[in-house]
Amino acid sequence: MSLVAILMAAAAIALIVPARDLTGRRPAQWSAPQPGVVGRVVVAVTAAAGLWLLFARGSLLVLGLILTGAAAGAARLVTAARDRREAARREEWVLETCEALVGELRAGQPPVAALAGCVEVWAEFEPVATAARLGADVPDAMRALGARPGAHGLRNVAGAWAVSHGSGAGLAVAVGQVAESSRESQATRRLVASELASARATARLVAALPVLALLMGSGLGGEPWHFLLGTPPGLACLGCGLALGWAGLFWIDRISAGVLAR
Repeated sequence: MSLVAILMAAAAIALIVPARDLTGRRPAQWSAPQPGVVGRVVVAVTAAAGLWLLFARGSLLVLGLILTGAAAGAARLVTAARDRREAARREEWVLETCEALVGELRAGQPPVAALAGCVEVWAEFEPVATAARLGADVPDAMRALGARPGAHGLRNVAGAWAVSHGSGAGLAVAVGQVAESSRESQATRRLVASELASARATARLVAALPVLALLMGSGLGGEPWHFLLGTPPGLACLGCGLALGWAGLFWIDRISAGVLAR
C-alpha cells in the first residue's frame, strides 16, 4: 500500500509543480497546465486520503487484496474443474456420435442423412450436418468442431471421411475404426484420471489443513485469527500461505492435465 501512497504523492507533485528538465529550465515544446485552486484542493485531498488509508486502514486494504486474490484463485480452480467435466462429457458425446454415425451408415442411410441423424445424439454436431446438407466441406466442419475441448476425436473422423470419399473405401468401416480407437483412448484416460484423483484429493486436504490448525488454536484459547487478520506479520503469513497453497493446487492441476493430454 505504500506504493499507492507514493503514486498519489507523485501525481500531486506532478500537477502542482511546473515541469522542468534536468537543467532546471522549462521544456520549450511542452508546458504543463497549471491547476487552479479547485484542482490543487482535489489533488491534496486525494493524497491525504491515500495516506489516511495507508496508515489508518492499511491492514483492511491488505486483507481485502489478499481475500480478493484468494477468491480469484478459487474461481480459477472451479472454472478449471468445470472445463474438465465439460470436456469429458463432450468426449463421451463424440464417441456416441461416432457409434450413431456407424449405425446409420450400416443401415443404408446416405452420408448426409446419417450426419443429420447424429444431431439428435449431440446438438453441437449441427454445423457438420449443415455443411453436408449445403454441400460444403464436411471434414473442415468436423475439424472446426474438433478444436473444442474434448472433441479432438472428430479430427480422426474428419480424416477418415476425407480418405473414404477420396478413395471410395467404406465410410462405415473407417468411422467404426475411429470409434473403436476413441473408445480405447477414453478408457485409458478414465483409468489415468482415477489414479490421479487420489493425488488431487491429497493436495486439497493438505491445502485445508491450515484451516483445521486455526480452528484447533482457537479452541485451545489462542487468538490465531486476530494474528492473521489484524497484524502486519499475520497478513504477510496469510498472503504467503494462500499464495503457496494456490500454487500447489495449480501445480497439481497442471501435472494432471499434462498426463491426461498424452
